[in-house]
Amino acid sequence: MTIILKKGMPFDKVDEQIKTAKSTQKKPDMKRYAGTIKLKEDPMVIQKRMRDEWD
Repeated sequence: MTIILKKGMPFDKVDEQIKTAKSTQKKPDMKRYAGTIKLKEDPMVIQKRMRDEWD
């Protein structure tokens, strides 16, 4: 989202624009992605292997 602020705009107008931008922004529903990844390995094993790549 883009908020356009003009030079000399009063602070109360700026605050109002920021508040309206925050209230209109939708949050994604992450619950619909729960359980969609099927792993063949234990997540801890994958994480350990990825961290060991740096050594």
